[in-house]
Amino acid sequence: MKITGISVHQVGMPLKEGRYSWSNDNFIEVFDATVVSVRTDEGIVGHGECTPLGSAYLPAYAQGVRTGLTEIGPKVIGLDPRDLDVLNRRMDAALRGHAYVKAAIDVACWDILGQAAGQPLWRLLGGRQQDAVRLYRAISQEEPAAMAAKIAGYKAEGYTKFQLKVGGDPDMDIRRIRECRAILDPGDLLVADANTGWTMHEAARVVGAVRDVDVYIEQPCPSFEECLSVRRRTSLPFVLDEVIDGMRTLLRGIELDAFDAINLKVSKVGGLSKARRLRDVCVETGVAMTIEDTWGGDFVTAAIAHLAQATPEEFVLSATDFNSYGTKDIAVGAPRRVAGRMAASDIPGLGCQPIAAALGPPVHVIGA
Repeated sequence: MKITGISVHQVGMPLKEGRYSWSNDNFIEVFDATVVSVRTDEGIVGHGECTPLGSAYLPAYAQGVRTGLTEIGPKVIGLDPRDLDVLNRRMDAALRGHAYVKAAIDVACWDILGQAAGQPLWRLLGGRQQDAVRLYRAISQEEPAAMAAKIAGYKAEGYTKFQLKVGGDPDMDIRRIRECRAILDPGDLLVADANTGWTMHEAARVVGAVRDVDVYIEQPCPSFEECLSVRRRTSLPFVLDEVIDGMRTLLRGIELDAFDAINLKVSKVGGLSKARRLRDVCVETGVAMTIEDTWGGDFVTAAIAHLAQATPEEFVLSATDFNSYGTKDIAVGAPRRVAGRMAASDIPGLGCQPIAAALGPPVHVIGA
């Protein structure tokens, strides 16, 4: 089997809530998604997706995905998509860094592998470890009362895990954390995610002020070193996200006891192939994970579901159903939330097929 062509689609995905806001006054109203279709000489087509959270969250942006694909796409034509390590080495040789650009092709080739093998990806990623995955709901940054009200609404839909967008004014963030925790039940999970928005002295103030609250602290400061300093000042459970961009930083963090959990984002590390390796190291060393991505629609949600279900439940802090945040479906067969959980398909591959009208015509065609 050989890759014969790649089609690249651009899709705008508006949000149901109208706007998603996080630290440093960043916000998004319409997500800019890139979906790839990887074609083979045996008629099997695989799909993958990459949707950066704007251009100010990570060193990644939507136009960069599509430009990067025109750079690496020609270099993978003729490869067997089932040889995933060969594929990834070729992509890494063709474009240094820019892991997010490679993620959609990697996931699409996993989709092809699953279809060719007649197996769902959760089986190829290690086997089903749980029947359904508990989801978190991200709560966009607003006034404390508004954020608490949204949590109450999502609790009624079955969510028990919430990621609170903080990283603003420390006094306001302390109120956000306390007011939102107050309406939760014992056993509900609350993560205060600063998205790198605090300086060290601000983070020190916040973690000191909420030391009696049942809350996780996530990525308080921009750098690994700053976060490690804050980690050493608090006994609260600690999560790193933005700075965990590959195996080297994961191993460094494990060595320095820099976290209790990480956010494992599929596109940030380059796709399912590399995410699976990080997942296995986390399980081996006792590190919990939120398994997710930077953002996305149906294909991203499917990839998350497969990887999360193939991970032991005690190591999955939570996962994300990004396709429930938007107003546009781009595939049929993708996982859907049921009472705060989701399950991956048993259909071979990702288990979902594109809606052609939603993708529209390709913006780039590489190969045949």
